[in-house]
Amino acid sequence: MSQAPHHGHDHWPRRLVAALPLLIVSAVVLVHLVTAAGTTWLPLLAAGPALAATANGPRGVACVGLLAAAAGVALGIHAGAPGAELAVVLAALLAVTLAGGLASALRGRRERVLAAVRSVAEAAQHALLQPIPATVGPFQVAVRYSAAAAEARIGGDLYALVSTPYGVRLIVGDVRGKGLPAVGTAALVLGVFREAAYDEPDLLAVIARIERSLARNLGADDFVTAVVAGYPRAGQLEVVNCGHAPPLLVRDGVVVPVEPDRPAPPLGLRALSGETPALQVLSFADRDQLLLYTDGVTEARNHDREFYPLAEGLARHTCHEPARTVAALHDELLAHVGGRLHDDAALLLLHMPGSSASPEGRGSARTATTAQQPNDGAARHCPHGSPSGALPRSAPC
Repeated sequence: MSQAPHHGHDHWPRRLVAALPLLIVSAVVLVHLVTAAGTTWLPLLAAGPALAATANGPRGVACVGLLAAAAGVALGIHAGAPGAELAVVLAALLAVTLAGGLASALRGRRERVLAAVRSVAEAAQHALLQPIPATVGPFQVAVRYSAAAAEARIGGDLYALVSTPYGVRLIVGDVRGKGLPAVGTAALVLGVFREAAYDEPDLLAVIARIERSLARNLGADDFVTAVVAGYPRAGQLEVVNCGHAPPLLVRDGVVVPVEPDRPAPPLGLRALSGETPALQVLSFADRDQLLLYTDGVTEARNHDREFYPLAEGLARHTCHEPARTVAALHDELLAHVGGRLHDDAALLLLHMPGSSASPEGRGSARTATTAQQPNDGAARHCPHGSPSGALPRSAPC
């Protein structure tokens, strides 16, 4: 999920900003003594307490203001400045110090409020997007989620993976819209999914439970695209695609999109279309991987307005460690967009570990339609440069 902040790297910039007001006051004093320009430079002493308000508390601003005032009086007397002129300089320093102290107090209050909001958002993240262990049932799992909203921890994308009496089940989806309404809809979908996944033996019945709940609670124009998958028995993966981007199946280093054989409408729109989702069955055996994602990944554009090529990126970074693969994809995605996403983005990678290949499970993906082959230009190698097809099945990338 979200990465932990690196607080250690912030110490030096903070200390530099905190010390800058003192450096400014010292520089003004030095320039005054060198140039002997009377009171010309004294008004610049006000820059000290003004700048102190950006990084220090009210006490720090007052200390810098008193230091600037003392320096101003000493330099004014040294330069033989008239009393009225010196009084004007001191009044200006006092006014700037008082204004800086007030601004510093308001800034501190806003920072405390923001810290409280962040803690609530962090709690909401753990309640809504519960952390997924590295191993669930027979799978190794890796997840990476980034919310587009500034300072946000959660957004309109959703995912969940649970181990049930009917096998491992998961959902990855995207709520139409952004902000708090999207978060509320995501919470509704995840709550119904987690409950139904344990209760319903049929994966399509899980979809029907979510659909009924959304029909009661969503507006006419709201919907949720989603892929729901289940692993009811060894070597077999069930997939239901409700208007979502097709998952990417990785087999023998080749990335194949799992296109639905019968497109279904997004969740919440079944009453309008009258169509029902179809269940696809894939073979899923040792060393197979399945990447589920949201459109914040594939619709991310660079400065040239080019979309991020997820299938090619997955082919480049596929390895036997899901966390490593997902981290590489996420870093490459951020580099592609220039450091900041403009939409929520989620990546969830399933990996079936194994030491030997199964002849029955190593064939081409069995779906209701023939799987499409990846683009000829897609790279098919591991991060270290060796073609994945040339590696033994048990060899790590």
